[in-house]
This record gives sequence, C-alpha cells and structure tokens, in this order.
Amino acid sequence: MIAELLPAPVAVAQTYGDDETAPLYPEEQALMADAVDLRRREFATVRACARRAMAELGHAPRPVPSSSRGAPCWPPGLVGSMTHCDGYRAAALAHATDLVSVGIDAEPHAPLPEDVLEAVRLPSEQRRLEYLAARHPAVHWDQLLFSAKESVYKAWFPLTGDRLDFMDADIEFQTAPGTPPRGGFRAGLLVPGPLVGGRRLTHFTGRWAVHRGLAATAVTVPHP
Repeated sequence: MIAELLPAPVAVAQTYGDDETAPLYPEEQALMADAVDLRRREFATVRACARRAMAELGHAPRPVPSSSRGAPCWPPGLVGSMTHCDGYRAAALAHATDLVSVGIDAEPHAPLPEDVLEAVRLPSEQRRLEYLAARHPAVHWDQLLFSAKESVYKAWFPLTGDRLDFMDADIEFQTAPGTPPRGGFRAGLLVPGPLVGGRRLTHFTGRWAVHRGLAATAVTVPHP
C-alpha cells in the first residue's frame, strides 16, 4: 500500500500484523525497558520492517534507535520513515543520494474525533474538505488530513530538527480516477521552510490512498 505512493528509489517493507519473534538490538531494547507488551511488539515489528528495507537497498541490518524527540536515527547514507497503527506497520527507506527526506503515515480509515480535527484543521482546509466530502463521501477526509500532516512532519523534521505544528502546513488534496480512492496533495508551509541545496522550500508534495481499511500518505523531498 505505502509502496504504491512512493517513487522507485524507495524500498518499502510492510506487515499487517506483529512479528512476535522480531529481535531488538541492545540500544533498542533499552528504549523499551519500561514499555508495555503491545508497544514493544509494534516497536520491534516496525524495526524489522526497516531492516528488510535496508536489505532491499543492499545494506546489512542495523539498529534503529530513537532520538530524544522520538525520531528514528537511520544509519549513515540512508533516509527514511516508519509508521504503525492498529494492524499495520511499515518502513520506507532510500539512499540519501536519491532523496533528501521521506515521510510516511497510515491511520485507520475512520472519522477523526472532532476535538482532534479542531486542533489540526485550518479554516481554508475545512472549506476544501467539505467540497471533497460532497463529491467523494466514502473517503474520511478528516483522517486523511491528519495523516498527511503527520507525513509532512516526518519529512520536515530530519531537515530542520525543529517542531512543525499542525497549523503550520496547509494541505490541498487532489483526486485521481479509479479505485481504490487515491490522489496527491500539496502542503504549503506557513512558516519558513528548510534549505535544500541552497533553496528554501515553500511546500512539500505527497500522495495518498485509501485501501484495506487504512488511510495512507507519503511525502518525498527530492534533490534540487
């Protein structure tokens, strides 16, 4: 599912359940010392996905610890992103020579709680979501909005090391014909963007799809 949203240089590994036998490296185990079983299983499974993606790129398996802000720390020469939600885990990696950054996210395809929606939605986005909902009522556009902003943040953070609030990106979706529902999106940055190759980014672009009960999004940042 995620693989369909990303260009060829990106290696994607995914699973629709937990790997009960997925091992952890010592530095990963330390991060899970006080975690409940469910959290440990999703942590281990998504890192098993990451190591499968490493192998697809020709890299030996390596640990994937987390930074103090919870972001994955990739081996030198790789960029990537991970996501996990109920019943789904995925990792997407690429060589740093092929892409500057990657962000992926998957969420259950269900209505977003209203209090969460109020915290992530701009007035301009609300008008667009109402338009889309009238024409494509089978898609939970509120959940897709949340997922898109998560993917944008995951692509943003490795480039800046700074927080990006939900209200700092203005998402505009496009739809494509056919099934399952899918399309693209543009995320206009409402704060100064990162410098990439001497150019300051003003927006990110991504793709989305709804399939198998999931709303999935992905963002890539190419080299200029």
